[in-house]
Amino acid sequence: MKKNEIKRKLDNPVWNSLCETHNTFSIEYDGIKFYAPEYCPFGGFIKLEKTSEGIDNYSATHNNFYVVGEKPLFSSALTLNKNLVCNQMILEKPIDISINEQVVELKTQHQKKELFDLVNMIQPGYFNNKTSNLGKYFGIYKDDKLIAVTGERMKMNEFTEISAVVTHPKHTGKGYAKQLIKQTANQIFNENKIPYLHVAESNSGAIKLYEKLGFTTRRKISFWHLKQYK
Repeated sequence: MKKNEIKRKLDNPVWNSLCETHNTFSIEYDGIKFYAPEYCPFGGFIKLEKTSEGIDNYSATHNNFYVVGEKPLFSSALTLNKNLVCNQMILEKPIDISINEQVVELKTQHQKKELFDLVNMIQPGYFNNKTSNLGKYFGIYKDDKLIAVTGERMKMNEFTEISAVVTHPKHTGKGYAKQLIKQTANQIFNENKIPYLHVAESNSGAIKLYEKLGFTTRRKISFWHLKQYK
């Protein structure tokens, strides 16, 4: 498969992750796949005409989720809460900065609880109780408190998504995010995969940081946030 054809997998990142590396986390309804809700609130599809029935079935188990990519069809039982448009950014070569802090891989149950609490304090709605099992997550501690994290979320055969780039508000501006992104990107490159990420198109500060680290915007992609109609 040619390089450009491989990169087209990123046009449908949820579907392809659940077909490949993350297939064991998949729930499928004839043409639309979702992550099991305890792992990740994302779905993706290849059969637009089949999305409404599948979304209804999934919403019976989880009433706060996103369908990523093209706008899906959905029934009157659901409402579109928002369309989060993101820049999908990709990194072609390792990041050339130093890591000066002690970076810890977050593996214990206590560390994963700290990770869950920090991410949901800053970015609620994306990180569920088993999201940390999807990949490796790394953190920086100060005074025995976890104050910055980054890790891996969606995984395909050739690509791994960098996610949960979070620093406690009292510790921003000190270069922790850059070092954690490098650590995570190194982990991905060491597996002979290519790092990519999603960032809200309105988050200009984060986009500038990623660009300085070497990421380039590949395309815009929509995260359609659906909830049960009330």
